[in-house]
Amino acid sequence: MLLSLEPRIQQSRAMLLLSPLLAGVLTLLSGALLFAVLGHDPLVTFHTLLIAPISDFYGVSELLIKALPILLCAFGLAVAYQARIWNIGAEGQLLIGALAGSAVAVNIIGWDTPWALACVLAAGVLGGAAWGALAAWLRTQFNANEILTTIMLNYIALNLLLFFVHGPLKDPHGFSFPESAMFGDASRLPQLFEDGRVHIGVCFALFALVAVWVLLQKSFIGFQIKVLGLDQRAAGFVGFREKKLVWLVLLISGGLAGLAGVSEVSGPIGQLVPQVSPGYGYAAITVAFLGRLNPLGILFAGLLMALLYLGGESAQMTLNLPQSLTELFQGMMLFYLLACDVLILYRLRLHLKWRQRAALPETASA
Repeated sequence: MLLSLEPRIQQSRAMLLLSPLLAGVLTLLSGALLFAVLGHDPLVTFHTLLIAPISDFYGVSELLIKALPILLCAFGLAVAYQARIWNIGAEGQLLIGALAGSAVAVNIIGWDTPWALACVLAAGVLGGAAWGALAAWLRTQFNANEILTTIMLNYIALNLLLFFVHGPLKDPHGFSFPESAMFGDASRLPQLFEDGRVHIGVCFALFALVAVWVLLQKSFIGFQIKVLGLDQRAAGFVGFREKKLVWLVLLISGGLAGLAGVSEVSGPIGQLVPQVSPGYGYAAITVAFLGRLNPLGILFAGLLMALLYLGGESAQMTLNLPQSLTELFQGMMLFYLLACDVLILYRLRLHLKWRQRAALPETASA
């Protein structure tokens, strides 16, 4: 008895669009079973995880702060994935963006001009784009697999950040804590409301949403990116330059991830610390696929992922659940999404093979 996958002749577009919702429902059911096994009331736990964190305005503002870096990274990844350039390095690009922006901010603390913030943000974007450009160079010059190179660059970026925050950028008056000096007020993103910590950086996510949608849906470059993703050989036949498009999508992806990183250090944190990101770049991969690489879908998926981060922290404090709860839900959502996609695109075929016994030599001779 063997199982095989056979491509479906007709694929349901409605099911492809609804599969993220189905994956979410299956994740909730699995989570309820897990909470019951751990001895927690599933309804109480889900209330703590999904409802209590946004029950007031302060909670909503915290949700937007959590969602900002995830959305910026996910929008950039959507551009790369449309071209089938599998950038797994948004986490490293985010960290380099935070490092580059912080390196500028700590050297212009005395500036009292709007140009200070502009310089910090520009440094973050350029840092993230440069880290993406490194992966593009390895892909186009040496045909290095971008999955492997971007993953390895994540660890290099993390160790670079740790080196600088323990060394050149360490605050000499910080009582030996691994952190930079606090940024000047001119280098900080201004808050939108007094009651919460939400800052003007949320406008970056809205601008990125519109820009990515226009790029992919209304521009000729976006058309080239999609053609490259659908059929690389066809893109070459019609004159689309593959190497140019690879550079473009990785620069965009890295730049947006760098903007996410510098928005963190110049926004709610206000300085460079080792814990800049709890894994926003990795979470953005799940968000990009959960949103079907569509900017509007990514917006809702990013808000859901940010809610899981907030709810995970709340559940850890109130219900004594492990901190890895958020990563567990991220993994389950991605697993169920991929499983749903496989069953939508392919059908399972059951094969029964009966082995016949070979004739005995005596029988054959008789």
